[in-house]
This record gives sequence, structure tokens and C-alpha cells, in this order.
Amino acid sequence: MFFQITSYLNFLIRSSNKHGVHSPFVYDLITRCFNDKSPKDWYKMLESFRNSLLINKTKIEIEDLGAGSKKLHQNKRQISQIAKNAGITKKRANLLGRLAVYIGCKNILEIGTSLGIGTASLAMATPKNSITTLEGCRNTAAVAKENFKKLELHNINMVIGNFDNTLPGVLKNNIYNLIFFDGNHQKEATLKYFSQCLEHSHNDSVFIFDDIYWSKGMQEAWQNIKSHPKVTISIDTFQWGLVFFRNEQEKQHFTIRV
Repeated sequence: MFFQITSYLNFLIRSSNKHGVHSPFVYDLITRCFNDKSPKDWYKMLESFRNSLLINKTKIEIEDLGAGSKKLHQNKRQISQIAKNAGITKKRANLLGRLAVYIGCKNILEIGTSLGIGTASLAMATPKNSITTLEGCRNTAAVAKENFKKLELHNINMVIGNFDNTLPGVLKNNIYNLIFFDGNHQKEATLKYFSQCLEHSHNDSVFIFDDIYWSKGMQEAWQNIKSHPKVTISIDTFQWGLVFFRNEQEKQHFTIRV
């Protein structure tokens, strides 16, 4: 907790808003996507889904293959607890959907479904697109899958199992516009999955890494990722780290308050 507090204070000192950005691409991203306040048709449906999870007291057995939870230590957890402590926030879920629309995504990969709030935002925002989502825990996946069915989200393909085993298969012969890394908050795993996914991106792809200040190891992973030769634009929003591979851009890093 101390590490995250000090990291956030340092982030506030270093960060700026759109007025401190000297890149037309990033400035446009912030003004037209990050700061977009206009209502979306899918916001209410997504909020209703998230609220239904927040009041669901059903307990499920969790098989945690990643870094685990800082707040939930028992294996048997209420769905409401998972949604509150490990699920994506309303603000971030809305932003994730807007990003998929802004980037013009057609093929999306999510590494870490959890209860499916982020997955649903991608599916609702871009209903004509294909979304593949990976989840390690079968019981959590079952909850998400049942809710996707209720929500009539038919553009989601869920793959269940250890990411080390499932990721190579979903990457094979595929190129992704957006990849959301939200399933294993450990340095070695994050860098491994980043390396595997690199060859399955293109000039206009975006990779989004969740919880880049989860731990010292995750912060180190983020530093390695943003310094990679193929990464030209990186954006640190504290909660997320975004990287782009635009060959036409000079290498730049931005720290932005969202």
C-alpha cells in the first residue's frame, strides 16, 4: 500500500492534462476519447450489469493463477466482493469501450476476463467486432459467460485455462487492434505476454496494461515495456499504461491525469 501511495504522489507531480501535450495524436486522443463526456447508448446497460454484480452475494471458489488480490485473501469469495475489489470501475469500463471505438478496433483480445465487466464494455461499444477474452478461473468464467448470454452479447469468444497454455493458440494467425492485459499482475508474466503479443499487432494497435503500479515489479515491467524499440508512444494514466507502435511518430512518453 505504501508503494502505491508514494507512486501516486510522484505521478501527480509528473502528470499533466491535455494542455501539457505537444503531440497532435495524443492531444486528439485525450480531447476526443479520454475527455469525451457525451452519453453513449451502451452506458446504461453496462452500468446495470455492473450494479447487478455489486449486489450479488453468491460465493464462488476462486482459482487464482496470477498475483492474487491485495484485499481478498480467501479462495471462496462473494461475486459482489470480486466486482468491488477486483473488477474494473465504471469510469474505466466506459473509457475502455470508448477507446475501442476511437481506435477503430475490429479484432480485440482481453487477457483476464474476471466477471466480464471490461469484456462487456468492449462488446457493447463495438457490437460488430470480434472479442476474444481469456480467463484462468473456471468458476469466474462461468459467471461471466452466463451474464454474456443474458446480455445477448454474441461477439465474445471466451477461452478458459492458464494463459501460458491458451495465449499462444489465440494469437496464432491473428492480428489484434487492441489488447487489454488484465489477468496476471506479475512482472515476468506481463513481460512474457507482451513479447508474445508484439508480433500480433500492427502500426495502429494499442496495448493497455492494467495496474502498472500494482507493485514494484509491475512498475519495472512498465518501464521495460515503454522503453521497447517497437513502442513509439506510451501514456501513463497511473491505473493504466497504454503503448502505441506508430512508426510515423518519434518516441515520446506522456504522463496524463484522466
